[in-house]
Amino acid sequence: MIHLYQNNGYNIVLDVNSGSVHVVDKAAYDVIGALEEQNEFHTPDTLKSPETAAYLKERLGQEYAEEDLTDILEAAAELAGQGRLFTRDVYGDFIDEVKQRKTVVKALCLHIAHDCNLACKYCFAEEGEYHGRRALMSYEVGKKALDFLIANSGKRRNLEVDFFGGEPLMNWQVVKDLVAYGREQEKLHGKHFRFTLTTNGVLLNDEVQEFVNKEMDNVVLSLDGRKEVNDRMRPFRSGKGSYELIVPKFQKLAESRNQQKYYIRGTFTRNNLDFSNDVLHFAELGFKQISIEPVVGEDTDPYAIRREDLPRIFEEYDKLAKIMVDREKSGRGFTFFHFMIDLEGGPCVAKRLSGCGSGTEYLAVTPWGDLYPCHQFVGQEEFLMGNVEEGLTRPDIGDAFRGCSVYSKEGCKKCFARFYCSGGCMANSYKFHHSINDTYEVSCEMERKRVECAIMIKAALADA
Repeated sequence: MIHLYQNNGYNIVLDVNSGSVHVVDKAAYDVIGALEEQNEFHTPDTLKSPETAAYLKERLGQEYAEEDLTDILEAAAELAGQGRLFTRDVYGDFIDEVKQRKTVVKALCLHIAHDCNLACKYCFAEEGEYHGRRALMSYEVGKKALDFLIANSGKRRNLEVDFFGGEPLMNWQVVKDLVAYGREQEKLHGKHFRFTLTTNGVLLNDEVQEFVNKEMDNVVLSLDGRKEVNDRMRPFRSGKGSYELIVPKFQKLAESRNQQKYYIRGTFTRNNLDFSNDVLHFAELGFKQISIEPVVGEDTDPYAIRREDLPRIFEEYDKLAKIMVDREKSGRGFTFFHFMIDLEGGPCVAKRLSGCGSGTEYLAVTPWGDLYPCHQFVGQEEFLMGNVEEGLTRPDIGDAFRGCSVYSKEGCKKCFARFYCSGGCMANSYKFHHSINDTYEVSCEMERKRVECAIMIKAALADA
C-alpha cells in the first residue's frame, strides 16, 4: 500500500507497510502513483517487466521521456527489492499471536480526586464526578492499587502511575504518601515507578513544585491557549477565568524542569478553530513541550468539532507545520505532541496492531478502587472490570480490548495512518458507535492530516 501526497512543496511517498518515506521529484511521484493504481503488489520482477514499461509509456509518455521512465522504474525495482517500496502487509500474520499473548498490567491511572476546582465546559469527567459523586481516594485504596499493579506486572520492572482527576492537587497529601509508599515497594520488589501528575495548576505552589521536580517523571499542565480562549472554556465555578492565575505558575514550573519532562496540554474546540495561534501563544510564553488536541463532543454540543470544520482544521495543521519548520531552522523550535513521529524505529509490532493498551496493560482506578479499561470509561458500569481488593473479576472485558486492532476495524484496513495511530481511541469509538471495534471518522481525518504534516516536517528539516 502506497500513500502519496504533496505538502509545502514536497512530493512525498509513504510505503505504508514498511514505513519507508521517500521524498521524490514530480516525475517519480507521478510514476509511483500510476504504478499504485495499476497494482499495489508490485515486485522487483513486475517493475522490470516489458508490460509495466508499456503501461507507463501509455500513461505518462506524453509528459516524460521514455528514458526517464525507465530510470525511475529501475530505481523503484531496487527499492522494492530492499523492502522499501510496494511491500506486502506482514503484520496481519501476527494478529492472532498478539490477541493470545499474556499481557501484564504496566500502568495505572489513579483517580486520586473525583472533584475539581474548575468548571471546564467540555469536561468528559463532569468536573471530576464521572457520572457519580465527588470523592477523594484514600491512602488505603491507593496502596492497594499500587499493590495490585506490582502483583499483576509480571517481570516488567518499569511501572507507570498517573495521578489524575478531577484535580489531583485537591488530594495532595495522599499523592505524597502514595509516592513514598511506591518508593518503599520498589526496593522490595525490584520495580521502578514512573509517576506522572496531571494538573490544572490552581493549587500549584513552591512546595508542590519542589516535590514534583523530585518525584514526577512527567507533568501534564492543562491550559487551552490565549487568555480569551482558555477563560471561555476553563473558568472557575464562579465564572471567573483561570488564565491569569495559572500561566505564571506553569511558566515557573516548566523553567524549573529545564523545559523537559512536562507538556502543556490544551483542547481546541469549534470556538477556536484558529488553534495554531494558541500553539504559537504557548511558544511565545516560553513553553517548549506543547499539545493542543481536538475536543470530542456530541454534535449537539455547541463547541464540538464537526465534519464541516475539517477543511479549516487541515489549513491550521498545514500552517502550524510550516511555522514549526521555520522556527526550528532559526533556533526557536518547540515540540508539538501531535507532530511527533519516529520514522526510524517507531512502535513495536504489538503496539502497531493493538494501540494504547487500555483494558489490558493500562487500567484506571476510581477513588473506591474500581478498575476500568481507561479514564474515559470510568462510570460506565458495563466496563467495570473489577477492583483493587478482588482483582480483575471480568477478564472477558480485557479479552475484548485485546482483540481490538487495526484488523478488527473496517475503517482501518485501507487507512495509510493505521500503524501510526494503531486504530485510534477505543473510548471515542464506543462513544459514537457503541462498539470499541469501530472508528470515530472525524478524529481519523485529523490524525491522517497530522501524520502527513509530521512527515513533511521531517523531510523539510532533513533537506535543510
